[in-house]
Amino acid sequence: QVQLVESGGGLVQTGGSLRLSCEASTPTFSNYALGWFRQAPGKEREFVAAIGRSGSVLSNTYYGDSVKGRFTISRDNDKNTVFLQMNSLKPEDTAVYYCSAKYSSSYVYYTREPMYDYWGQGTQVTVSS
Repeated sequence: QVQLVESGGGLVQTGGSLRLSCEASTPTFSNYALGWFRQAPGKEREFVAAIGRSGSVLSNTYYGDSVKGRFTISRDNDKNTVFLQMNSLKPEDTAVYYCSAKYSSSYVYYTREPMYDYWGQGTQVTVSS
C-alpha cells in the first residue's frame, strides 16, 4: 500500500502562485506514474496534470486544457515527491487538489481517474478575486 500526502495548499490572490507537493511512501517511487486532479464544490473531479515513470528520453508530461501554460508537474525521485507548480492562478482554480499514483512498467502518463491505484487525502487551494 502506498501512502500519498499532499501539502502546500492555501489561500492566494488572483495572479499568484502556489506549489503543491505530494510525498509517497514507496522505495520504488521512480517506477510510478503520477497525476494531479482537482474537485471544485458541486463539480466532478477533473484531470489537471500527469507525468510518466522516470527514465523516458522524451517528455512524458501532459496537462488539462484549463491549466496548460500555467501549471507544471515535476518529480524528485530522491525525495519521493511529485510537485505541481501553479502560476497565474485564477478564481476558477479553486478546488481540492489530489495527487495520485500508479505503478507502471511503461513510460506513458495517465489522464483518467480509474487508471490510478493510490490517492492522497487532498489539499485545498483557494484563489480570491
